[in-house]
Amino acid sequence: MGNYIELNKGRVPVKIWTRDIEPEALRQLLNIADLPIVHGHVAAMPDVHAGIGATVGSVIPTLHAIIPAAVGVDIGCGMNAVRTSLVAGDLPDNLRGLRLAIEAAIPVGFNQHAASRMRGSALQRIGRSLNDRLDVIVGKHPGLMKMQRRFNETWLCQIGTLGGGNHFIELCLDEADRVWIMLHSGSRGIGNVLGRYFIEAARKDMRRHQIRLPDQDLAYFSEGSDLFDDYVEAVEWAQDYALLNRSRMMAAIVEAMKPLLPGFRLEEEAINCHHNYVAREEHFGERLFITRKGAISARAGELGIIPGSMGARSYIVRGLGNPASFCSCSHGAGRRMSRSAAKRRFDRFDLEAQTAGVECRKDGGVVDEIPAAYKDIDQVMENQRDLVEPVHTLKQVLCVKG
Repeated sequence: MGNYIELNKGRVPVKIWTRDIEPEALRQLLNIADLPIVHGHVAAMPDVHAGIGATVGSVIPTLHAIIPAAVGVDIGCGMNAVRTSLVAGDLPDNLRGLRLAIEAAIPVGFNQHAASRMRGSALQRIGRSLNDRLDVIVGKHPGLMKMQRRFNETWLCQIGTLGGGNHFIELCLDEADRVWIMLHSGSRGIGNVLGRYFIEAARKDMRRHQIRLPDQDLAYFSEGSDLFDDYVEAVEWAQDYALLNRSRMMAAIVEAMKPLLPGFRLEEEAINCHHNYVAREEHFGERLFITRKGAISARAGELGIIPGSMGARSYIVRGLGNPASFCSCSHGAGRRMSRSAAKRRFDRFDLEAQTAGVECRKDGGVVDEIPAAYKDIDQVMENQRDLVEPVHTLKQVLCVKG
């Protein structure tokens, strides 16, 4: 028996690495476990909480099928962390100037790079590497063009942008006072368009085949169908786009910091990978589609990032390759309350108190990201001690939110 509890109320078991789970998340997990396409068991990480259809913090193994809503609409969302040669003493006493420089370099929220700056730019040339593949997808599904104003321009202008919600850029100090740059973002508006389009297509396909589901958001595509192949093509494109987005952002952050700090170099890249994605993997002797919705790969020896809230600590971890979790672990602390509940309960004065010592926005616009809205990251780490081992402990000193 591992460090999990096992429920056997569905067609397959659910293995859960926490006892801190709300009833709605439990109901969603049991709905997933009842699907005929789910193979072996469902794994729920210690940051598990209710999502749309599929539970955030779940690892879903499917045989010959994929559930688009389980992948979600921020396809390829994930983390990037890099250790620099800087130490705490190299940072200015007041970090506000650094934060403003990063915010000036990286569009946040709904903002994006100006189209006029993109024409003939390096970003446009980089974007061309994705453009031909996207043309093929849109050629088969022209309805995608109707879902986003100025479709072709928007996705290009959002390369190297943060977005909003729980996406962030941080400067952190590790246990040796070395400075790390860490960021969290995904496939931006284009990922949302692709996700919503194929989620609705899966619902229609289920109705057409008269397949009854415990939740319409668990509609799936079966391998061998045209829609399945088209969705896989779209997901792989969006995941590549998300990787490029994070890579370009990291480069821009470094350039924004250089004029304000002593000369430095990048010493180590911890990881640049997704935590909302699907991949073909072999587990328990079967070739499966593994959907990690708010979970990261934690194969034996693999490095990963588990961030806490912006007032807590984060961890660089090494995977232990636990087969029961499909070699996965949590993607963060996990929300304890919804954004609307956090806004009702807390105000900007609570935010100021809970983010003391962190240079960040402390206004009402980011109260929904207050640390108290998240689970205790240290308890989350304790619950998954059989999934990963900590390599570095990072403490945030600067945070940029969308």
